[in-house]
Amino acid sequence: MQETPFCLRVGHLLPYSMSDSNTTDFTNPSTFILLGIPGLEMDHVWISIPFCTMYIIAVLGNFTILVIVKMEQSLHGPMYYFLCMLAVSDLVLSTSTLPKMLSIFWFNSKEINFSACLTQMYFIHSFLVMDSGILVAMALDRYVAICHPLRHSTILTNFVVGKIGLAVVLRGGMLILPYPFLTRQWPYCRTTIIPHTQCEHMAVVKLACADTHISNYYSLSVAFLVTGLDVFFIAVSYIQILRAIFSLPTKDARLKTFGTCGSHLFVILTSYIPALFSSLMHRFGNNVAVHFHVLMSNAYLLMPPMMHPIIYGVRTKQIRDRLLRLLTPKGT
Repeated sequence: MQETPFCLRVGHLLPYSMSDSNTTDFTNPSTFILLGIPGLEMDHVWISIPFCTMYIIAVLGNFTILVIVKMEQSLHGPMYYFLCMLAVSDLVLSTSTLPKMLSIFWFNSKEINFSACLTQMYFIHSFLVMDSGILVAMALDRYVAICHPLRHSTILTNFVVGKIGLAVVLRGGMLILPYPFLTRQWPYCRTTIIPHTQCEHMAVVKLACADTHISNYYSLSVAFLVTGLDVFFIAVSYIQILRAIFSLPTKDARLKTFGTCGSHLFVILTSYIPALFSSLMHRFGNNVAVHFHVLMSNAYLLMPPMMHPIIYGVRTKQIRDRLLRLLTPKGT
């Protein structure tokens, strides 16, 4: 049974087709072969340039956010703690995929150990779920700050923020934990070639020569559970926020208050729109080339980690001012 694509990047599918000429006996494979981008092997070095650039920006940007929040006392609050969680999650997510991708592009290092493949799978999907959970937590922070401003500091204490962060991590870790365990138990007697740059869950499951309905149904359930709950809570938060904003007496007050949500809204758009586009492409783009699917898959995994620190750096005055002080020589 083919799994429906997940619009929040958790159950992302690609139209893999295995050639019978590659079929052999790999019941207990020690390694898999990651092809990279099928059909564009001759252009791997050139393709690596934008992806490497995106990765460098993501790493530098997210580390900068962490350093600035740590150094700036005025940023020690719930919104910026959640932003730091998002930065850490983005760093792990991008680092889980890019180094291996670049080794394929630059050194033709296509082999990946079976256990390493399962580990990469776990990190990719679990941190995608954590990213989504952090966006919900940030929506909650905006709701409390706008709808209950006088109680914001008493509701979202450091202890509560820590508990929310722990819940986000546990949810992502526990929901995705069955992925590698279920994948490990299947026999692999077809091929060990994965037409991708990473060990995406369904890409590996499709290589199994067994009834994988359990994996299909479970990953589909996780996809709808995470998507449904997170989108629902974010939507409810912003409905309440908009009601509170429209009740303000002046237009300036409404614009100023809504402006405090701008960064979070942009982050939501950069996270969800590429995933939605990819989901629609896989649902209706059956004639789209495999290499385009793989390119889109990698782009939307790297785009949010790159854009998140840029958005908050540009739109948040405290972060922008602190960064300028760090970059400006003393006495200038």
